[in-house]
Amino acid sequence: MAGRTLATTNSPAERMSMSAPKDAPAPENSIVLYGAEWCPDCRRSKAFLRDQRIEYTYVDLEARPDEVATVLEYNGGKQIIPTIVFPDGSHLAEPSNEELAEKLGLTREAATNTYDVVIVGGGPTGLTTAIYAAREDLSTLVVERSALGGQAGITERLDNYPGFPDGIEGAELADRIARQAARYGVELLSAVAVERIEPRDGAAQVVLSTGQEVSAGAVVVATGSQYRRTNAPGESDLIGAGVHFCATCDGPFYKGATDVTVLGGGNSGLEEGLFLTKFAEHVTVIERGDKPAASKILQTKVAEHAAMDLRLGTALVRFNAGEDGRLTSVTLAGPDGVEYEHETAAVFVFIGLDPNTGWLDGLLDLDERGFIATDRTMATSVPAVFAAGDVRAGSTKQLASAVGEGAAVSLQLRYY
Repeated sequence: MAGRTLATTNSPAERMSMSAPKDAPAPENSIVLYGAEWCPDCRRSKAFLRDQRIEYTYVDLEARPDEVATVLEYNGGKQIIPTIVFPDGSHLAEPSNEELAEKLGLTREAATNTYDVVIVGGGPTGLTTAIYAAREDLSTLVVERSALGGQAGITERLDNYPGFPDGIEGAELADRIARQAARYGVELLSAVAVERIEPRDGAAQVVLSTGQEVSAGAVVVATGSQYRRTNAPGESDLIGAGVHFCATCDGPFYKGATDVTVLGGGNSGLEEGLFLTKFAEHVTVIERGDKPAASKILQTKVAEHAAMDLRLGTALVRFNAGEDGRLTSVTLAGPDGVEYEHETAAVFVFIGLDPNTGWLDGLLDLDERGFIATDRTMATSVPAVFAAGDVRAGSTKQLASAVGEGAAVSLQLRYY
């Protein structure tokens, strides 16, 4: 079963049209959410339904393992949660808040059509920018296509954020920042995407996915990044059936597995690999380079862990499925170029990040990797449009610096 990274298993249109399998139990006059307590996206969907005051029945698959078969049947044999079933028998598999809102027919509109600042993205960068802008008495709107908090909000635990010596759950930190923004009068609009930005004489018009248009004195793009795909043969067919992008979301389903594989020797790969040793008997880390890019501390932890194996100079060739349509092995190429089969129950992919800039459709100048190019004031190539956080070229992709960039860009908004 999967969390946030499985949203691309089907297109939104395909997932919205899915109907219940013939023999699956159909809920009567109630929405049924199948999930698990450790699943961040399940918690997000539950919170969304709760915040919208929509009644639903929750089925905890940890307490009701007999219902796992129902989830498999709804999703064509794939383990995907949350799976949400509606009274008409249709269902959504791991929907975004926006898709869920559309399915429920909820109204999602900004309170007015004019703001001093519109921030695209409700992660730590966007929310921090909003707090500082609101304190400058600027009318501020945050538009988030998913749930407020960004990647930090679905991270199990944050241990390197200043001020929390014992660490803090990502969801709790994200909620604290969002509540602080709301306290300063920031308007927070979630489950709504920005379709495009149209420059207007030193200002901008922002077109929302709902069709609403709002004008802004300035726009900050803080849409962050997402985990990169391998694009190797077999990957797309096996997402949710052995190929994953979130160890926190899906690791618990491999409790007792003989082996799970992590692709990527950077900090994320080794950190998630160490986490997966809580469930699998052995974790194999694959790194195509001749040395891992992770910090020395993480390298030492992995080297000293009896349940972990790091294979350098090794490339992924393809993902292999069994007769049941689930992952059974991967084909790897060793340092000598010779291919061999590695049997594994799952592969968790951590090979870098891609910026969420596709929606900009050529509006702003990007670097060679697709991140937004800015000057030293975080201004982009288009007047009135700024960029900050993970989506910006040159950012460090760390939570503390993401928050710092939010504060820094807000000062540039004042000058602008």
